[in-house]
Amino acid sequence: MTRIKICGLQRLADAQVAVAAGVDYIGLVFVPGRRRCLDTAAAAELAAHLRASTGHCPQIVGLFVGQPLASVRQILQAVPLDAAQLCGQESPDYCRQLRQEESVAVIKVLHIPDRAGDDDAAAELLAELETAMRQYQEAGCLITLDRLVAGLPGGTGQSFDWTIAAQLSRKGYPFLLAGGLTPANVAAAIAQVQPWGVDVSSGVETAGRKDPAKIRAFVDKARFPGAGVGEVSIKTD
Repeated sequence: MTRIKICGLQRLADAQVAVAAGVDYIGLVFVPGRRRCLDTAAAAELAAHLRASTGHCPQIVGLFVGQPLASVRQILQAVPLDAAQLCGQESPDYCRQLRQEESVAVIKVLHIPDRAGDDDAAAELLAELETAMRQYQEAGCLITLDRLVAGLPGGTGQSFDWTIAAQLSRKGYPFLLAGGLTPANVAAAIAQVQPWGVDVSSGVETAGRKDPAKIRAFVDKARFPGAGVGEVSIKTD
């Protein structure tokens, strides 16, 4: 069954909608200057409410972009997160160190440039991605594939060439598919790519705010069997 992550949540009410819909992961942004960024106090309160709720509680993921390890550690010590999602140029060694020192799972975002229409460039990109995915998997990371947009590390609402992702899936690489997903196209994306999971933020928003109806619709469209790449857990021991 395809895993589902709703990212960029800021309000408890929206997080509760996502929980009730049955998502597997929720993402909280800790990137200074980003529209969806939460301060640690607000994030800790939101996480505490979710932890205290009965029934299903998704894993809570914090998003970071190129921030010093000391800054990430400080947030991890203040907010009860299950995983850190790294959206910048963090190296495999950075990811490994974070996992080992903080006992937190790590999701590493790899950004896909637009090389459509050039077979040689597409083959080169595929080889580069395979190398990067192996390196980050060896560091213990789960991978997210997202669209490369200059100056924006995520949440752009723009998709990339899914044929690249489909090839990686057929080669047996598990990953979360992100970038431009919406309730209208997520079923088609899953059918074509067969990702381990899907990740959405702006695709479930209206006028820049999370839309409960879109969250429910996205989960409804995405929640069916057939991911086809096996079982992966990002929980730590």
